Amino acid sequence: MASIEPNLVPLLWFALCWTVACVAVLVLAGAFPLASRPDLAGSPAGTALALGDLVLSAVLVVGTAWFGYSHLRWTSLVIAGGSVALFAPGLFQLWPERWRDGRAGLALLFVALGGSIAALRVAAAGAAAMAAPA
Repeated sequence: MASIEPNLVPLLWFALCWTVACVAVLVLAGAFPLASRPDLAGSPAGTALALGDLVLSAVLVVGTAWFGYSHLRWTSLVIAGGSVALFAPGLFQLWPERWRDGRAGLALLFVALGGSIAALRVAAAGAAAMAAPA
């Protein structure tokens, strides 16, 4: 396996965070435009939750892509990222409908995105420490 990708732990972290990012994009695709969702646009909390999820999703996508670019081989990045993007709609379909289409799902997504960003920071710090010369 080392001849294919020597950095297996960063590859797993990349795949996990990219999975959350891909599912987040699918959830948010149903939340926008806000004008088509009176349950979200009708309340300031719903609008703030949707926009907060959008910002966190953008941070996670950019951060995960940078982490993968910094710590993985290009081929591993493409294969793992493509595989996750291919199977993310299946994971999205496993969610109950109230999570996919309601405020509860956006709140859960907010927590998952925040946790993934925090985990990515820890993983990046760990990977950088492992790569630093002793």
